[in-house]
Amino acid sequence: MARFSTPFSRKTVSFLRSLKRNNDREWFRARREQYDGHVHEPMVAVIERLALDFRTFAPELIASPKQSMFRIYRDTRFSDNKKPLKTHAGAIFRTRQLPKPLGAGLYFEIAPGWVWMGGGMWRPEPPELVRIREHIADTWPEIRTITRTTSFRTRFEELQGDTLTRVPRGYPPDHPAAGYLKHRQFYGGAEFPASLAYSKEFYPTLVATFKTLMPLVRFLNEPLVEDSSPSALRGLDAEEADRRGVAAVRAVDRVRDASGAAAADYFDGLAHGRGA
Repeated sequence: MARFSTPFSRKTVSFLRSLKRNNDREWFRARREQYDGHVHEPMVAVIERLALDFRTFAPELIASPKQSMFRIYRDTRFSDNKKPLKTHAGAIFRTRQLPKPLGAGLYFEIAPGWVWMGGGMWRPEPPELVRIREHIADTWPEIRTITRTTSFRTRFEELQGDTLTRVPRGYPPDHPAAGYLKHRQFYGGAEFPASLAYSKEFYPTLVATFKTLMPLVRFLNEPLVEDSSPSALRGLDAEEADRRGVAAVRAVDRVRDASGAAAADYFDGLAHGRGA
């Protein structure tokens, strides 16, 4: 992989900090050129470079400025937060093997106070969760190996995400994969200082993080790809999902993308669940 110098600069973070203080459409319109030069164009450059490098370690993922990068404007229709603009720049990389918004993927963002990199599944819907748990129960040594590698434990310590207090119904409490079956979310993520964005270590860190996560992403997507028909994947009724103990939460708050179609803004929700 040829050396790629980060296109972000101190002005990237400075602009996002100013935007956080002035979250107003008129303020933003007057400074649109600054946003384009310091935030949007560098994001496009990173995504386009990832499109090249994904060929070697993640060819099934889509890296496209149009499909991967989130819009700066927030959809406030279903939110109590009526601030019109996002104060971070983020991009998600989904698998081309599944219809949007299904499946696991990778995500990174640049924010006023941090850089976040991660991947996995933030909020699988009940039918997805059923199939992933079945996959874990049948092939549990694989996910254990993935999450116990030196690189995974060094970067993330362990598999992250909300868990149930008990093993879900349908599985014995002493199942060897009990700890994994309790998960309702499956991801690894790491937060860095905002200064990483304009450091020479930004892109190597991003690629190394994504490479570490790809075995987990593939593992989570495997049972979904095997049954990739949208109607089949969503075919489980509520009673069946509840029987497996996974129907407690439905993802009713999925963010809408530019076209108005449902988008799985998994990691954006994760990074901003802290009230940022």
